[in-house]
Amino acid sequence: MDQIAQEMGISKKTIYTHFKDKRELIKSCTFYLFENICAGVEHIISQEINPIDEFFEIKTFVLRNLKDEKSSPQYQLQKYYPKIYQTLISKQLEYMQESIVKTLYRGIEKKLFRKEIDLDFISRIYFVGMTGIKNSDLFPRASFEMNNLLNDYLEYHLRSIVTEKGLTILTNYLQKNT
Repeated sequence: MDQIAQEMGISKKTIYTHFKDKRELIKSCTFYLFENICAGVEHIISQEINPIDEFFEIKTFVLRNLKDEKSSPQYQLQKYYPKIYQTLISKQLEYMQESIVKTLYRGIEKKLFRKEIDLDFISRIYFVGMTGIKNSDLFPRASFEMNNLLNDYLEYHLRSIVTEKGLTILTNYLQKNT
């Protein structure tokens, strides 16, 4: 709290006029960031761009907003504030389930994704993969740069669900952006 007050140029007492304790401040900041990221993702989705490009646009947006999170704030949240972490994970899963299923459905309509995929399973496996690669014990930051991890995972994920038409678009995207 001292560091926050110093960085903001205010007293700790001023912080405590808005938040009853550190836990409330962390909860408020965590969910504020979550809501902002959701709003940005919604904006990208509303543009109804090619669903393959959409996955990469969302990845770029989220990375930019999390500033490549080198210190693993989710790990710290899980360790020191497990209730806030569990609530955040539940909200993330719920939001991603809804938004990813919409994108997958659009991809199927555009014949970019295979029609026989199980939307619920694919959206959940996407969530598990995207959250799992942030685990710095499994993917140490000294060996794995977050942007590369996310790109590799997206390519891996999309290759498993695309049609031939989708594979052509994915290949073109990767050639242009690598």
